[in-house]
Amino acid sequence: MKPISDYKDYRLYIRDFYEERKMMTGLSWRGFNKMAGYASTKFLKLVCDGKSKLSSVGAARVSSAMGLSKIQTSYFLAMVTYGNTPVEKKKQEALELMESIAKDNKVRIVEGDAYDYFKNWWNPILRELAPRVAVATPSKLAQLFYENVTPENVRNSLTFMVQAGFLKEYRNRYVQSDKAILGSSEKIPKAIRNMHKQMAKFAEKAIENFPVSDRNFSGMTVAVNREAYERIVKELDICRKKIAEIVSAAEDYDRIYRVNLQLFPLTKEIEK
Repeated sequence: MKPISDYKDYRLYIRDFYEERKMMTGLSWRGFNKMAGYASTKFLKLVCDGKSKLSSVGAARVSSAMGLSKIQTSYFLAMVTYGNTPVEKKKQEALELMESIAKDNKVRIVEGDAYDYFKNWWNPILRELAPRVAVATPSKLAQLFYENVTPENVRNSLTFMVQAGFLKEYRNRYVQSDKAILGSSEKIPKAIRNMHKQMAKFAEKAIENFPVSDRNFSGMTVAVNREAYERIVKELDICRKKIAEIVSAAEDYDRIYRVNLQLFPLTKEIEK
């Protein structure tokens, strides 16, 4: 399921939430309504079908039933206002609030658990892989890795990510709690550097281990000055964001890839 900030229609968000939980836990409309405090067994389905709508009180109850975080709840309530109000000014204010929340919280900032997350190179892979596997047992997930990872590594990683809030678990099925993670504490860069080193080793092996149809390597050796360097860095940042947009828009996943964007000096500074 896409992150809530990708939605503008609260009815579509509720339906997608229900369909995901139905597939993973067998949730019924009756059970969903009961969780939200409704006596009717069909009310939320009528809402999703556009035949009824949520009140502000009902929106708060539904957000609680869905287990939304404080930020997600704020977005959801604004989305309900946006979808319900006929007043154009209020609709615009709600939309601006949604866009502001989405912009400020698209990336999850992690501190205490971030070092442990980036410390092991398989954590980011598992965070992408586990939600795509029907029955995500440690042994089954470990077998999908090209590099050597034990079921015990996987089990410990999944336990950590669930406890830290990076994943949510429903009977050996997992969903991501946020779309992206960014570490900001002083300890994080060291862990990220170690991960870059490990991924660089995997990239070196990939040249020999995978056919050209399954991997893409290209490079340029160029002469630049500081101004050109800064411009190239900006272009790489734009490229990375475009790739993130492509990934976010994709619906059917069948593999986990690593994208490395590298720019580094090959010589010392040349005297003029």
